[in-house]
Amino acid sequence: MRYWLMKSEPSEFSIDDLAAAPNQTVDWYGVRNYQARNFMRDQMRVGDGVLFYHSSCAEPGIVGIAEVCREAYPDRTQFIPGHKYFDPKATPENPRWFNVDVRLVRKTRLLSLKELRATPELANLRVLQRGNRLSITPVDPREWNCIINLLG
Repeated sequence: MRYWLMKSEPSEFSIDDLAAAPNQTVDWYGVRNYQARNFMRDQMRVGDGVLFYHSSCAEPGIVGIAEVCREAYPDRTQFIPGHKYFDPKATPENPRWFNVDVRLVRKTRLLSLKELRATPELANLRVLQRGNRLSITPVDPREWNCIINLLG
């Protein structure tokens, strides 16, 4: 089992949107970074833990726990002309972008970026590293356990 932090801007898709989704599940579409795509396509497995992180907002931080519930498959939005995630180089025979499905486990209190930074055990958490802009990053099992303990 692996652990991940997945960022979403709440103005685009929030933890409340996930809670309101059918079966509290969503296809994590729209990732257009090759490294993040490769994490989904090559490493994520059903049952992996996910920290749902609100980014680009007034109070960024972890707002929920989720799990991967379907392994990678082609992101449908790459094939839709006019869609903001359309990729003219992608074809159904040769897709470039993939997504996984994520299911809500539980909403949590906000574990703020400030609180994450103030926790010495999380000093190496990728989301805290200078210059890290990836929307999906792996989380070490020790970091996962620390965060789960902080959330109570």
